[in-house]
Amino acid sequence: MNWAKASLDKVERTRAERRDQSVPSISDDDAQNLIKEYHPDYVGNERKIHVGPNADSDPFPMELADLLESDSPVPKDFQPTADIETDVLILGGGGAGVTAALGLADSGLTVHLATKLRLGDANTVMAEGGIQAALGVDDSSRRHFADSYVGGHGKNDTGLLRHLCEEGPAGIRWLTHLGTLFDQNEDGTFRFRKGGGTSTPRVLACRDYTGLEIMRVLKNAVMSSATHVLEHHAAVELTDDGKDRVTGAVLWNTQTGKLVTVSARAVVLATGGSGQLRLQGYPTSNHLGATGDGLILAYRQGCSLVFPGSHQYHPSGSSYPEALVGQLVTESIRSAGAQILNMNGERFIDEMTFRDVVAAAIIREVMAGRGIETPTGRRGVWLDTPLIEQTKGEGTLVKQFPGLIHRFKRYGIDPTTQPLLIYPTLHYQNGGIRIDTECRTERTGLWAAGEVTGGIHGTNRLMGNSLLDIIVFGRRVSESVQQNCPERGAVTLSRLNQYRDALSGLPHKPKTTAPQLYPRVSGMKFELKGIPKPEAGTDVSSSGDVKSFEPPDPFASR
Repeated sequence: MNWAKASLDKVERTRAERRDQSVPSISDDDAQNLIKEYHPDYVGNERKIHVGPNADSDPFPMELADLLESDSPVPKDFQPTADIETDVLILGGGGAGVTAALGLADSGLTVHLATKLRLGDANTVMAEGGIQAALGVDDSSRRHFADSYVGGHGKNDTGLLRHLCEEGPAGIRWLTHLGTLFDQNEDGTFRFRKGGGTSTPRVLACRDYTGLEIMRVLKNAVMSSATHVLEHHAAVELTDDGKDRVTGAVLWNTQTGKLVTVSARAVVLATGGSGQLRLQGYPTSNHLGATGDGLILAYRQGCSLVFPGSHQYHPSGSSYPEALVGQLVTESIRSAGAQILNMNGERFIDEMTFRDVVAAAIIREVMAGRGIETPTGRRGVWLDTPLIEQTKGEGTLVKQFPGLIHRFKRYGIDPTTQPLLIYPTLHYQNGGIRIDTECRTERTGLWAAGEVTGGIHGTNRLMGNSLLDIIVFGRRVSESVQQNCPERGAVTLSRLNQYRDALSGLPHKPKTTAPQLYPRVSGMKFELKGIPKPEAGTDVSSSGDVKSFEPPDPFASR
């Protein structure tokens, strides 16, 4: 990194002085002004849409607005007939979907889980820092609630947030019972970390691959259950009974190119986030499949979206080397003592304040010319990771953050001796489908859980609440489905046809189709092939395919 030698020398020279400096302070008013001036949510790259339940009201990011006003990839002459019949169809193979499937395991209901990629390929495995729950002796669900409510700028759905915080400890016990290995102290108690915006250490972790560990346990459990897993089956449309009830989905088998219609008494959307839409050209920490599919499907059925323009840009996404751009440097690094510095080696923000404030402060420094530019033209600020080794002892980074060390050493960067260059990366979808406390959407027969939903986190999420969200509400949705599962209905595309009629009146209809399914930069796209559909009643799931699954390497370059 000779191209940054002058700035790195300043970081080295100021380190001893910075060790004893007080944390930079910022008032609430200044923090809000900082967000409104520099956070990507407020730069104006958005517009209103003119169809559906949010028509002519909330502004949407341009990329999402175009998708919501796009036609379906399902051919206009397609007439759905049930190829598979099930009681419950879960769309999404990440943490929320698999948790829901496990909750239904002993219900007596037949459950099919369809996932666009492989079982476990989801944002869940990308989560590094940890999961929050009020388990400490000096902690409580009320304290957790207060931290999350303030962090969400008071815009959280309080009913949803209450369930998240009150049911968090039970969720952790459930995960532990399944075999999740959270870090422990020498006496066997949970080791808690502090997260940004938390008033007490509350974050449980498994080193710096917590989501991967949780997904390992969930995947193993669901593979041992009676759940029918449909890997490589992307949801491209929901079906309805010709009135107001969702009755299944049209899936696209990505390996054969054919459409498969599933008739279900209940449908659960657990399709995750939308980071791979790459809003405003930002890099993303998200998994390949995070293209906001569930938002499109639910919206066409008449489900409104809450906070559609609110996204979390994680402050510490990697900005160098190029192969790691957008990948996370976990917030736990900052809670361990790493400081954020500008090109002059100056600390300019409290590293453990709310994520949107930290992200806005970093963008401000760069826009003011106090950032560092890489040889490829990217910009960022320093994260002084060697400071942890000096303050916490040699070997701390290797012991607590082995994933980080592994990832950067592949490119000749040693975080124990070299600061890392970071810049905000598109990380989390704060907004999403409106649900009630039973995970029901505004459409009968359709439930939703996980990142695809909105309201729980307000307009800014605290570290560790996303993994807790998928566990708490994945369990809640399974209970709700069991108690409210309707009878089977007709399988039609009447809602889609109504939406198409509404789209036909738009003066500037996008030429794309939606759901997008894959990042545009990948070159992958929806393509039907002339292969006959299976006969009615055929179950196209393959247990052999499921058992050959290997979880993705979250540390590999993408």
